[in-house]
Amino acid sequence: MRLGSIFLFVALCSFTAYYIYEPIPEEIEERWKLMLINSFFRSLSHLADLSELLGLKDYMGVMYIITVVEKVVPLSDELVKVTEEKFDEVEVLLYQPKQQGADSELRGAVIYLHGGGWCLGSSRMSPYDLLARKIAAELNAVVLSVDYRLAPSHHFPVPYEDAYHVVKHFLQERVLAQYSVDPGRIAVSGDSSGGNLAAAVAQQLQREPGQRIKLKVQALIYPVLQALDLNTPSYQQNQDMPILPRTLMVRFWSEYFTSDKVLFRAMMANTHNNPESSNLLKFVNWSTFLPETYHRKYSYSAPAVVQGVRREATGMDGPSRSLTDPRASPLLVPDIALRSLPKAYIVTCEYDVLRDDGLMYVTRLRAAGVDVTHEHYDTGFHGAMMFTVSPTDFQIARHMTDNYIKWLKENL
Repeated sequence: MRLGSIFLFVALCSFTAYYIYEPIPEEIEERWKLMLINSFFRSLSHLADLSELLGLKDYMGVMYIITVVEKVVPLSDELVKVTEEKFDEVEVLLYQPKQQGADSELRGAVIYLHGGGWCLGSSRMSPYDLLARKIAAELNAVVLSVDYRLAPSHHFPVPYEDAYHVVKHFLQERVLAQYSVDPGRIAVSGDSSGGNLAAAVAQQLQREPGQRIKLKVQALIYPVLQALDLNTPSYQQNQDMPILPRTLMVRFWSEYFTSDKVLFRAMMANTHNNPESSNLLKFVNWSTFLPETYHRKYSYSAPAVVQGVRREATGMDGPSRSLTDPRASPLLVPDIALRSLPKAYIVTCEYDVLRDDGLMYVTRLRAAGVDVTHEHYDTGFHGAMMFTVSPTDFQIARHMTDNYIKWLKENL
């Protein structure tokens, strides 16, 4: 009996170690902590798959637990006043610094859009709450954190439109005056899918000749920027990396557009392009826009183009049309549309499927004459900047946050 108990204990420990261990690159700091965290993500993902298979709850409904677990009640403190508002019917959190100053003093502002693949996340999650407080206090700036509606309950373009309407509402002279914001010192920023929304909003504002108040800067943290080629070198290199494996990113994309699993399966095979989208592949050709060092062993092969990709009966002609919409894929705009964009700060991480999206945007923006600061983290992984809350805090998160705020302080 005693020997049996020992055997069972050893077997359990071996199974646990096998489940937790992943071949994470040795360059990544705090590897074992990342393995432990990712074992939770993988377990939840398996549970979500099973739940969807049994018809109990859809995949993203189960994964939303991550958002719920990290939610906090944003309260004012000695440095920052926090209020809940609605801008054009969209929920936002407003962070206003309490620093002493003249009543007439105008401050800068940062409009922040959270990540989560358009399906998860909230401005009320503790990492976003902490980041907003830090920006407000250290920059003496107003921070507007947007709680846009999420897919799959609200497919594209709803999350984008929520973000866009909030920004348009905020960029009114009377609204800026109400919060003592300098119209010449406004940034739009976001991480991952939030970086996607920030880039798309910045582009749309530049296309509107009647828009009097302009954004001064855009700050994009490991943004997702295109849905046409889901087999770039970074997608291949990092397909099994923690936090955002290729399968999950493809699922985020497909759920953003539709709940029809046909699109998910086509995207997984990288056979989701139709003749319309094929004409835009030139804008995401990584053999042209990636620095040579990132090509490595990979050879460029244009994604397959399939006739008659299934479409939903929706008002915008379904997900096939969404693929070509620059509001979903900001990399798809021609060079001329990039020339007037505001100064940019773009973060990429080596161990991230989205690395090449950011790198291609850096290349194209610079070629169009836009002032770009590119911060690449050789040991970074997707989502790293949001791991700031103990016990899931990482040194790289603090380093990335400090560099991000330093750039905003110097450029806003």
